[in-house]
Amino acid sequence: MASIINVNLPQQSYEIAIAPSSLDKLGEQMTGLELGKKVLLVSNPTILKHFGERAIASLKAAGFEVTTCILPAGERYKTLNSVQKIYDTALENRLERSSTMVALGGGVIGDMTGFAAATWLRGINFVQVPTTLLSMVDAAIGGKTGVNHPQGKNLIGAFHQPRLVLIDPEVLKTLPMREFRAGMAEVIKYGVIWDAKLFTEMEQSKRLDQHRYVKAELIDSILTHSCQAKAEVVSKDEREAGLRAILNYGHTIGHAVESLTGYRVVNHGEAVAIGMVAAGQIAVELEMWQKTESDRQDALIKKAGLPTQLPEGLNIEEIIETLQTDKKVKDGKVRFVLPTEIGVVTVTDQVPSDVIREVLVKMQPTPSNPPD
Repeated sequence: MASIINVNLPQQSYEIAIAPSSLDKLGEQMTGLELGKKVLLVSNPTILKHFGERAIASLKAAGFEVTTCILPAGERYKTLNSVQKIYDTALENRLERSSTMVALGGGVIGDMTGFAAATWLRGINFVQVPTTLLSMVDAAIGGKTGVNHPQGKNLIGAFHQPRLVLIDPEVLKTLPMREFRAGMAEVIKYGVIWDAKLFTEMEQSKRLDQHRYVKAELIDSILTHSCQAKAEVVSKDEREAGLRAILNYGHTIGHAVESLTGYRVVNHGEAVAIGMVAAGQIAVELEMWQKTESDRQDALIKKAGLPTQLPEGLNIEEIIETLQTDKKVKDGKVRFVLPTEIGVVTVTDQVPSDVIREVLVKMQPTPSNPPD
């Protein structure tokens, strides 16, 4: 099933094209965008091995001159050093203002390539070809680009919208199980913040923890509903002046967990799952959300094979302290996205530290309650 979702923006609107085998039509899709001939394809070794040949062949067949920049895989390489390598390759191959950087990979590759494109020659074209579920439904859409600072996640970045997001659902077949689950965390997020119908659809699926157990129709629905939700939110608030902040549901505590574990213990989706459980419990404690709905959310997170407890050894006070370095802090107050019903959330900075502490203490693993 092929579908086109439009991201309507004042400056530069673009399409999210979702279709099986669309990777082989990448060059053809880019031809209509009036781009320059030079393309720099950025990827990591694993993704390049799986899909590089097809993407490059498609670009060359459409008349593009292609060079590649290969970066190591993993969140801990999402640094200015990696971006420097993209700049070096861009300079070596004389990329011009009309040239295009193509991100072939997951969220890390997409974020770094987008940031490089935003800053090279003060901004050049950029195309997203996401290869993970997480990047398909979230990271590749919306123009947020950036890298991590040693003190916090995504503290260095820019808004730079892609010219095209090309999604080929078939590439998910090669996705490792843990990465598929990580993507499901962001899908569950959309269900809680925006789309109660998607949430119910996932509840009706027997399993969500592995690609092979999820029906193709549900995968199609997950991709189209999630991309539509992100497109609608971004179209209404491109630069996170208000509404777009709801996309950070689960990310406030999630980012702190990622940062404090050095991006090595939990991946982004697992951290978001932990953050959603915490946010849900906070909302219940503040009597904003029914416990029955919080339980439904946590059951869905477990069904997707995602953690619902903190990793071992994390210091609660350190988590609370790290929240202060979050990008969403305003006037020294941490802003939380909290659900009020399935499909509806609100943003508040009125969350007492003792409530956060109480919830996090309950989420600590104990000998009788080992981590998921």
